[in-house]
Amino acid sequence: MSNCIIAQSGGPTSVINSSVVGLVQANKDIKAFDKVYAGLNGIEGILNGNIIELSAFSEAELNTFRYTPSSGLGSCRYKMKKLEESSSEYDMLLEILKANDIKAFFYVGGNDSMDTISKLGDYTKKTGIDIKFIGIPKTIDNDLMHTDHTPGFGSAAKFIATTTLETYLDSSVYINNGIFILETMGRDTGWLAASACLARIDNKQVADFIYLPETVFDEDNFLEDVKNKFIENNKVFIVVSEGIRNAEGKFISETKKQAHDKFGHAQLGGVGNYLKNLIISSGITNRVKALELGVLQRCAIHCASDIDLKEAFEVGYSALKFALEGNSGYMVAIKRESNSPYKTSHILVEANKIANNVKYFPKELINERGNNVKEEAYEYFAPLISGTPSLVIDNNLPKFKTFNNA
Repeated sequence: MSNCIIAQSGGPTSVINSSVVGLVQANKDIKAFDKVYAGLNGIEGILNGNIIELSAFSEAELNTFRYTPSSGLGSCRYKMKKLEESSSEYDMLLEILKANDIKAFFYVGGNDSMDTISKLGDYTKKTGIDIKFIGIPKTIDNDLMHTDHTPGFGSAAKFIATTTLETYLDSSVYINNGIFILETMGRDTGWLAASACLARIDNKQVADFIYLPETVFDEDNFLEDVKNKFIENNKVFIVVSEGIRNAEGKFISETKKQAHDKFGHAQLGGVGNYLKNLIISSGITNRVKALELGVLQRCAIHCASDIDLKEAFEVGYSALKFALEGNSGYMVAIKRESNSPYKTSHILVEANKIANNVKYFPKELINERGNNVKEEAYEYFAPLISGTPSLVIDNNLPKFKTFNNA
């Protein structure tokens, strides 16, 4: 029998390694390939000859790896040239794959990774080379077209919603409370910020306002809304995506109009800090705090969704089965069959339909004022955060396993 190889690309997630283990387990069950190789640091690493045999590791090691956050095989942001420009990279990669008797290549990633799968799939079809290329989805941004959601997003959403609850309580303990701003990732889309609608106490959403890149951000409307809510409740909780833009399409955090302190000095920072300074400058209150969640959104395995880990495993498992059926140049996508009970299935989508496209948060799920999401958004998100995984624990801390820095 021949061999297969898997690699990871782009930004990490909490559950990306579960997809790798899912593929290894599928091969163990089906016995399709002699060996499962892994390319360290994606396509770039494979081109440099950085390949290990994953199937040689023990079940215990792979199980620990499954519950390890971040890209345990290493990652890259390597974009292959267009075929019309040069085929040298393609030829070099295919020579390496043929030298290792590899008949199937699996790439765990997002838009750019699916672009790579599409290009390689097309090239092998044109040249008649018998190697199958299958994409396995991942991204916390949830912005891949033609899939209901992406593995990695559910865990990020759970972390954001949990942090929203915790910081809401922390910011609500005084007689005279202030304004709290929570900044999420989401340069182009608002899926992550919108998931804060999951944070509820007594079934009431704790975030007063949620701002997304999909709607124009109007500073005057923002200040009016915040002022009215502060007068009403003596506190305001705001969740904002880093990618909100003004009517000209410029990122709010990059606009020339900056808030100033009492000495006339421009106060710079991310969008959370920008809004903080805007509120203070407007005279609403000086009691404003801003928190940027940063990379915790994509690596907080301690707050992961068990269903997310399970689905990441399953798309990896299905990828191997789809390759055995002779498919190439496709991505495994998740199709939601029902919400209650929550049920999904897997379908194949041409990788070129994923590459260089963006799935935006639906505008019909944003309220008319553009400062919050509708109840239907909660119904979409809720199933994706169910369950808490049982991590491998060592000395009272999670035990992790990676292969890229061994």
